[in-house]
Order: sequence, then structure tokens, then C-alpha cells
Amino acid sequence: MLALGSIQALNTLEKNLTQEDKSAKLGFMKYELTTNTKSVANGITLYQIRALKDFSIVKKGDLGGWIQKTENLSQDGKAWIYKNARVYGNAQVFENAQVFENAKVLGHAKVLGHAKVYGNASVYGNAQVYGYASVYGKAMVHGNALIDGNALVYGCARVYGCACVYGNARIHGNARVKKARVLGICDV
Repeated sequence: MLALGSIQALNTLEKNLTQEDKSAKLGFMKYELTTNTKSVANGITLYQIRALKDFSIVKKGDLGGWIQKTENLSQDGKAWIYKNARVYGNAQVFENAQVFENAKVLGHAKVLGHAKVYGNASVYGNAQVYGYASVYGKAMVHGNALIDGNALVYGCARVYGCACVYGNARIHGNARVKKARVLGICDV
């Protein structure tokens, strides 16, 4: 725990930072929160993000999607949330993952690796989507479900509970996968 004198010294140091020092701090950031807001369920306020530098196909100044707090999207890697997509609660998007179109990631869900969540898909609860997996259409992945590898979950499919879908598995249509492992080259 810092002593009161140490806290005052840190506050003085922060006040005396030059504009160049403050800009250097921003150099490590790939995005910032804008003042553009929208409300979602339970009165949660989301903030639109803006790119502070070029990376992947994102250009400096591009407006992205919507997050509740900076912990929702990593400042590292090439992860990005595009236009209308929303990430909130304690959900996290990081590494090179992408969330776009009208997709939602919320709760304690994680999207990482090179994974993609898009369309009107929802990932929530403690679900994780990673590897090169994609969740799209009106698909829902929730509970403690894991989607990995090159797996695809799409259409109106639901993967939930403690289900694991990986390899080149495809879950689609109105399929429901709960408490099961689906792997390899298969179509459900």
C-alpha cells in the first residue's frame, strides 16, 4: 500500500506530464472510447470505439463497434469489434479475434485466437470461441461451451451447457448441442 506522500508525488508527476508524454502513452493504445453511446439491457451504457492507429484492415480514425469498458477489447494484437457489434459485461475479445455485423458477446464469454463472431450471433455466459472457429447467422453459444479449431456454428444452431465443438465440425440449421463433444470432420 502506498503512503500518502507517495500518492501525492504520483499525482504531481501525472499533472506535470508534457503533452508529448501523454501522446507517448497513447502510442501503446490501438483504440479509444468515443463519446458516442447506446444503451442495452439493464441500463448498461456502451461506448463506440475509434482506432488510434492502423492495424490489419483497420485504419486510424475508423469507428468500430460498441463496448462497455476497455477490458472488453484488448489493446494488444489485431482483435477488433466492427460497426454494430457489441461486447459488454465481463466478456473479452483479444489476440486476433473479430466481432462484427450485429453480433453480441457478453457475460464472461471470450473470443480469441483468429475466431470470428458475426451476423446476429450471440456468445455469452462462460462460453469461449477460439482457434479459427466461426459463430454466425443467428447461432447462440452459451453456458460453458467451447468452440475451437476450424469449427463452424451457424444458422439457428445452439451450442450450450458443457458442449465442446472442435476440429472441422459444423453445427448448423436448428441443431442443439448440449453436454456433448463434437469433433473431427462432421456435420450436425
